[in-house]
Amino acid sequence: MSGLHQPWLELCVLIPVLGALVVRFTSRPESARRRSLFVCSLTLVCAVAAWQDFEFLRVREAHDPEDMMIWSIGGRLLVVDELSAPLLPLAALLFLLTHLATLRTKVREFSFARSLVSEAILLATFSSKLPWLVGILLAAGVIPPYLELRKARKPTRVYVIFMGGFVALLVLGQAILAIAPDNSGFSGVAVVLLTAAVLLRSGIAPVHCWMTDLFEHASFGTALLYVSPMVGAYGLVRLVLPVAPTWVLSAVALVSLVTAIYAAGMALVQREARRFFSYLFLSHSSLVLVGLETATPIGLTGSLSLWLSVSVSLTGFGLVMRCVEARTGRISLLNFHGLSSQVPGLAALFLLTGLASIGFPGTAGFVGLELLVEGVIQAFPIAGAFVVIVAALNGLAVMSAYFLIFTGRPHSSTIDLRIRPSERIAVLILTALILIGGVFPQRGVDTRYRAAVRLAQPHADLGRSHLSKTQETGSNIEPAVALTAHARNARPAQLLDPASARLTVPPQP
Repeated sequence: MSGLHQPWLELCVLIPVLGALVVRFTSRPESARRRSLFVCSLTLVCAVAAWQDFEFLRVREAHDPEDMMIWSIGGRLLVVDELSAPLLPLAALLFLLTHLATLRTKVREFSFARSLVSEAILLATFSSKLPWLVGILLAAGVIPPYLELRKARKPTRVYVIFMGGFVALLVLGQAILAIAPDNSGFSGVAVVLLTAAVLLRSGIAPVHCWMTDLFEHASFGTALLYVSPMVGAYGLVRLVLPVAPTWVLSAVALVSLVTAIYAAGMALVQREARRFFSYLFLSHSSLVLVGLETATPIGLTGSLSLWLSVSVSLTGFGLVMRCVEARTGRISLLNFHGLSSQVPGLAALFLLTGLASIGFPGTAGFVGLELLVEGVIQAFPIAGAFVVIVAALNGLAVMSAYFLIFTGRPHSSTIDLRIRPSERIAVLILTALILIGGVFPQRGVDTRYRAAVRLAQPHADLGRSHLSKTQETGSNIEPAVALTAHARNARPAQLLDPASARLTVPPQP
């Protein structure tokens, strides 16, 4: 493991923590907002520097330099690798833009100090690989939204029950895995408990109602930042994927696909905008989990690419809805609002970010969705058709919401509804990322492919072992596992060409 040139990872965690202390004792809300913007900007600079420093080193993973450590043990606990390198600036950017798009009328409802604490926990989570540390940080991440619900005197029972169950399953699974011997029945139980924990955190049906409850009772910004980085998928990759047997991965892929279909259908019939957004996001995040469970480089590359594009596009989509809600109040989807004449810019951005989330050609999600469909078809042939159906249903839901909110009889109002400069900057930055990622996708696919190969390596080794045993015994091989062993050596160009990435099964003796 190599060392970065500067302690970027520790700075990414330390800066928002110190910033939260400063903002917490700032009496004027507008001053707190300006200071939080400065802290988020500084954190984003450190996160981008960590990403670029890691890319410059060209190593598998890196930690902070030991001779420049700020914390005594931080240099060993915080690491960056192919998976987490782009997630750090992504998370920092989402927090910065959400703070930037918060209007003056909402600064008293949105706690900037608590949000900075959440950012520090999230960045520490994305900088961790040790299972016990990832578990602790995932558990710590549930606290800030609970404090907001409690302070606002909103109902907390649903959130406490589901997130309490998540923490209990996580702790129990980690404890059993730590004390149980390898390949014993207890280790299998631990894997099942950890899988249940991360599925609960990801909102997989039927344990998904906490997500709609959070969007309904918490501030839109807090709920958006809690779900959009997809920290549940990160827990799945770090805690479950390295140790899970094939049948667990297949089961997770199945329930994730069912959730994606169910959530897409529910998004079509919702009559309230926040619930519509939560189901739309749940459908997309479930598709990411489906790709992760294929455990093949093609499926993993598509899933990791879709992870980034969905986080960016749906955060932009959510920020646009938040801007509309700040002007009109809670948005009903029972009738037409006709807002396009008042806020034409928001209407265009709503449509663009919504289409980007479903992989519309020319946007950042297009390549990721194509790779995901290809990977799922190769691993689970029948499931590939359902992924396409989910994307179509999500597209219908986005278009239906667009027509209901922005078309119809022109809305009349005595107040100025035009978009503010800070909101315009936040959404335009996300729009630029969506378009640039769609026009120049190759570098992003390259980095996600390298991360996919690292993640698929344990299963590729298992595939080689299984293949050698199969050739010795003369029995049939398992196509999905053998594909993993074959595709490990494929290059990104081959991944984009389905014909060259298709497995040629060796003749049976």
